[in-house]
Amino acid sequence: MRTEKKPLSLYIHIPFCIRKCRYCDFLSFPADQDKRELYLECLSQEIGRKAQDLTGYEVQTVFVGGGTPSLLSVSEMERILGTVTDNYSMAQEREITVEANPGTVSPAKLSGYVRMGVNRLSLGLQSADDAELAMLGRIHTYGDFLTTYEAARRAGFSNINVDLMSALPGQTVQSYRDTLSRVLSLNPPPEHISAYSLILEEGTWFYEHRPELPDEETDRLMYQMTCAVLKEKGYQRYEISNYARPGFECRHNKVYWTRGDYAGFGLGAASLIGETRYSNSASFDAYVKTCGENVENVETLSREDQMEEFMFLGLRLTRGISCMDFERAFGRSFWEIYGRTAQKLLGQGVLLCEKSAEDERIFLSEYGLDVSNAVMAEFLL
Repeated sequence: MRTEKKPLSLYIHIPFCIRKCRYCDFLSFPADQDKRELYLECLSQEIGRKAQDLTGYEVQTVFVGGGTPSLLSVSEMERILGTVTDNYSMAQEREITVEANPGTVSPAKLSGYVRMGVNRLSLGLQSADDAELAMLGRIHTYGDFLTTYEAARRAGFSNINVDLMSALPGQTVQSYRDTLSRVLSLNPPPEHISAYSLILEEGTWFYEHRPELPDEETDRLMYQMTCAVLKEKGYQRYEISNYARPGFECRHNKVYWTRGDYAGFGLGAASLIGETRYSNSASFDAYVKTCGENVENVETLSREDQMEEFMFLGLRLTRGISCMDFERAFGRSFWEIYGRTAQKLLGQGVLLCEKSAEDERIFLSEYGLDVSNAVMAEFLL
């Protein structure tokens, strides 16, 4: 009798970049060829070795993130993804995403990605204004982005995400409107858009130098414009910062928000398997010494931890959480655990409840999405 395998997502971290952007707090750095080769050898070993513990799973999604994964050559990317497909049970309809920066991919590289099964490309644009891109420390112009985008379409990509940022130093409502307009006038426009407000993260160039940011009202106008313009153009907002055309939601990221099982490979990568969360070392020397064998921050989540995560990750999604799924996961009614909190938030209008014959869904209202951090904090037990 065939045993049903559990779904699994894989995240593969490529930490290399040409230079650090001024807002970036990700685990990334420039590296010479020797350092890259050492890392890729360790990464391949880790991916292959950990497959032995994951034989009961079938891989539904793979996400190669960074850093700038598109710095890898076609053969280097093929080596990494080949190690995955050689060692893991792969779903027929799998989603494989590679993050890419304009100016780091050629038509030949993009065609190579398609050949090896990559079917989703995530392009870091951030802004369509060259002065804003230079101010952010990006290595490309809007012209470079256009060249990359058109080459990706010619290579056969029919699922492209574009990353955008708002509330940048010196940015105006009009310049942000122009960015949205330019991206939406692409032919065809991207299937998915991730739109974030700039946050000054500790350890970044911006955090140390404190550039003047648009005021709160301007930031809010940009946020409202994003929601309104993308809705008008047929994008569905399915998560606080993510918008997709019907059928193009990012399956990989939804695994994080619904607390599915995922395994992370590479420097600093995090995993959640069952009730256990752990991560690899964020030290390059420590990682390559054991090829990711020594994991850190191992934590067995308590029932309360899992309930909290179910709520504040699930509420990031505009469809919210299912009361039936809550009860199935924890053996307790949502209303028994969170009834008092939910009634208070329903009364404040930040939370909504939708009932059907089969289920109840709890989700953030439009206003609740605006103040989501404060709402989610209410679900800490």
